[in-house]
Amino acid sequence: MGTGTLRQENAALLVLAAISLALITILSVWKLKRFKYRLVNETGGAMFYGILLGVAVKYLRFDGASSMENHVCTCPGLNSTPHLVMVNISSEAHCYRHVGKMNPKSSLDSTSHMETFDLDVLFNVFLPPIIFYGAYTLDQRRFIANLGSVLTFAFFGTLISCFCIGVCIYGVTRLMVLLGQAADGDYSFVDCLLFGAITSATDPVSILGLLSDLRVDLDLHTLLFGESVLNDAVAIVLTRAITTYDGARPAFDPSAFLYSIGSFLGILLGSFCMGFIFTVITALLTKLTRLRESPLLETSVVLLLSWSSFLSAKASGLSGIVAVLFCGLSQARYTVLNLSAEGRSRTKQLFEVFSFLGEIFIYSCMGYILLTFPHHVFKALFISGAFLSIFISRACHIYPLSLLLNLGRTKKISCSFQHFMAFAGLRGAVAFSLAVRDTTTEAKQTILTTTLLLAGFTIWVLGAAADPLLHSLDIRMGEDSEEDSKDFSSEVAMRGPDTARGLWHNLDHKYLKPMLTHCGPPLTELFPRWCGAFARIFSPSQIQEDEEEFCEIEPHTPPLNLDKTEHPPTPDDDHSGSEHQDDLLEGDLGLGTGPVNTTEPSVDFV
Repeated sequence: MGTGTLRQENAALLVLAAISLALITILSVWKLKRFKYRLVNETGGAMFYGILLGVAVKYLRFDGASSMENHVCTCPGLNSTPHLVMVNISSEAHCYRHVGKMNPKSSLDSTSHMETFDLDVLFNVFLPPIIFYGAYTLDQRRFIANLGSVLTFAFFGTLISCFCIGVCIYGVTRLMVLLGQAADGDYSFVDCLLFGAITSATDPVSILGLLSDLRVDLDLHTLLFGESVLNDAVAIVLTRAITTYDGARPAFDPSAFLYSIGSFLGILLGSFCMGFIFTVITALLTKLTRLRESPLLETSVVLLLSWSSFLSAKASGLSGIVAVLFCGLSQARYTVLNLSAEGRSRTKQLFEVFSFLGEIFIYSCMGYILLTFPHHVFKALFISGAFLSIFISRACHIYPLSLLLNLGRTKKISCSFQHFMAFAGLRGAVAFSLAVRDTTTEAKQTILTTTLLLAGFTIWVLGAAADPLLHSLDIRMGEDSEEDSKDFSSEVAMRGPDTARGLWHNLDHKYLKPMLTHCGPPLTELFPRWCGAFARIFSPSQIQEDEEEFCEIEPHTPPLNLDKTEHPPTPDDDHSGSEHQDDLLEGDLGLGTGPVNTTEPSVDFV
């Protein structure tokens, strides 16, 4: 049988195995949910079935692999590992692709031959919709109401967590050297900080699934889910900054350290800008055209341009995950206002399906690699220290930051909320994607092995323990987001206004929304006369005629449900007054107080 035919058959077999895993996971979780069994969710089930597939591939032989032989060729002129190699065989040039490091004495059995899930496909196709959907479905009103707290936990909390884990693990590695379990220099302090940055990335998919199933208090939902979404952005860029720093030097290098800080800030800001640029393009395209007359076309445009933010950022040397994250946040803020009711529903459904399937495939891959990766390094002391350090790091940033935030918050973060937030640091897809990209050294192989074990532990054990912990902490469960929105409206109306909220209101409602959406006053009234041409371009006459009617109708549309997909929303009856006020007095950012203008109406759909 030819090599090309064998490769195609194995590729088809791997795809069939992945689809079978997805089907089995879906049916299993459906059956468990019917019996209201909450100890296992989609991610835990997918990882479990991925492990079973890994067991089958590792210990069973397949016909195509049994006849393969090793042919080791020595290439003394190569000092690095190229991705593609041209080999002259019988005066004919053949191209070979680099698969991975192999032991020349081991046989090419089914494990090495059939491995692996293509990581480029996983991280370029399946991961972006997961991140985008998490950001896109954030409750905008509650997110902005708690924006100061969410940003504090996401940015400062991630930095504190990274440093705490790094210091703890460095102490563990020093102990390993003293006990003779590792050589001096095997694990540098930079390696330990890298592990801290990787494992500081909490998983929004697992957290969303956990919180949605349990229907916890919506303020707690917003704090945890908002933190996990933005936390990923910081952890990804922090990982790249630490990798940029040359830790191999024997002494501290101030210039390299400053360069890594500059890299951190540059990549973070550049990625945010890249995501927002594609939001602006999408919003203007849907605003200035009649795409809303064809829901299929407008949904396709939103999908392709949102995905382009990820790919463009990666092609530019920025972080694609951070770009698509911010793109999701801003698309939900602006572009969604230009879509038809059916287009909004279709867009959410499309990303929901992509996110769900991507989640299953990635977690199946995690379970599969846990069994089949040929270079796992299991260090019992390192793994034990890692498990302990993630709990210490959560406690070291949740409790102190909550104490500081409560000094400026009207509605305090209760002790029960703090306890659950310290507990609910689930690890998953993002941490795995950061750890698996580089496994060239023993330290990084140890990081991958430990990260996979941490992900499995937090998903299976902490996820299963969430329900009894919520009951013991007496945290409200079973809340309905639609019913709670009325209580939230009256609650925020009684809170004191916020200075930062007022600044955001001026920028968002006076400039961004009128420019990017149909809502708000015409741009010809907002911009000076010398900007008249610009204002007329982005407020064409045929759009201006419909603006007032559009913005009067759309506020009646209820927000899209975050937990389930409904039929396209339809206009409701008269409760627009509270809807207009929702976005103006959205709560306490914990950043000080001051007056805010509440005379302008606002529109929010998600």
